[in-house]
Amino acid sequence: MSPTSSRVRIPKIPFWAQILGGLVLGVCLGWIARSGDIAWLGKTLDEIGSIFVQLLKLAVAPLVFFAIVVSITNLRNVSNAARLATRTLLWFMITSLIAVSIGLAIGLLTNPGSGSGLTPADGAKPKHTGSWLDFLTGIIPTDVISPFTELNVLQIVFMAAVVGIALLQLGEKAEPILTLSSAVLELLQKALWWVIKLAPLGTLGLIGNAINTYGWNLIKQYATFTADVYVGCALVLFGVYPLLLATVAKVSPLQFFRGAWPAIQLAFVSRSSVGTMPVTQRVTERLGVPREYASFAVPFGATTKMDGCAAIYPALAAIFIAEVFDVHLGIGDYLLIAFVSVIGSAATAGLTGATVMLTLTLSTLGLPLEGVGLLLAIDPILDMMRTATNVAGQSVIPIIVAARENILDRDKYATAHGADLDSLMDDEAPADREARVPVAA
Repeated sequence: MSPTSSRVRIPKIPFWAQILGGLVLGVCLGWIARSGDIAWLGKTLDEIGSIFVQLLKLAVAPLVFFAIVVSITNLRNVSNAARLATRTLLWFMITSLIAVSIGLAIGLLTNPGSGSGLTPADGAKPKHTGSWLDFLTGIIPTDVISPFTELNVLQIVFMAAVVGIALLQLGEKAEPILTLSSAVLELLQKALWWVIKLAPLGTLGLIGNAINTYGWNLIKQYATFTADVYVGCALVLFGVYPLLLATVAKVSPLQFFRGAWPAIQLAFVSRSSVGTMPVTQRVTERLGVPREYASFAVPFGATTKMDGCAAIYPALAAIFIAEVFDVHLGIGDYLLIAFVSVIGSAATAGLTGATVMLTLTLSTLGLPLEGVGLLLAIDPILDMMRTATNVAGQSVIPIIVAARENILDRDKYATAHGADLDSLMDDEAPADREARVPVAA
């Protein structure tokens, strides 16, 4: 027997199992660091998690810019582009309204702030706040450099949209720029894939640091609020989305989760819609959405479609903070919460955390901004479920719109299966594929 044939092949560990292993090991190491007061272990966990998040953020600015530019220019291959874009935005708003209604209902039923034991003295104003004036005037940048250095995703989206529309107007003259943009986007996505492969290690650091820093007492103190956020997100993720898929798109919800699970699980651990965007786009295409439309809808959704961070969470947080500060909210206030969630969700910008959206909601209601400080400590734990809900919605809506426009490949949807990260990475890059023009309804 030759040495080659006698080698034992080590079985490949699925990506979901790597994530789960990092999660469990992170909890154990975090508990050891906290209970044993091991400073070096706690610092190591913090550094591992911070480096992973920093690597994700490093690619955010150029990735968003070129993804939006390429996605807008790809619409030139779609015969009903304007209608697709309009209906995508409409369904974003409809599902956001449903999500915020669920958040308000849960908050009114459970009163998450009344039994927390927290007082106004426990709060502190955040360093960065959001207001409607900032939101409206802040869309337009003062220069082309600051949005990238300051990571102002909303301004980056604005500039990318302007460039994309201008390239469409230029026609054939813009082809060299379009080719370059597609190549740069492919390069950025490849680099981001390498970062995503580190997600199990990043999970270990992020979860371990959270346990070491806050312990279980923090979760007990915010038990009702934490449960409300998870239950609200779960109702949208496993209730509303499947119902819409079954009744509106008339496709199998189970098949959706089978195909989209890699993106959902990565969103849970990375806490970044933009960081998950390449995976979200791949699974959406695998579920039968034409790639020209998916390349528009998914990047657009990654920066504006936030049912977890911009609908469920601010609704519950507003009720929680109002109860802690003993402020009465009326029907008008609840309507304002719904309005802010549906219109202002772009303020979350697909990054980890939803502080800007929360301060926008509180300032609109006139609630004390010190309330934000009450929720910052628990935010990483909440953000995992919020982001998973966001990303699921960013894939569900293109499927619904494609189905209603009769451009969804139902055979491809029916045969989609759960894929690990490596098989998704082996998919052809968008720039290498031949254009396929979906047929209008």
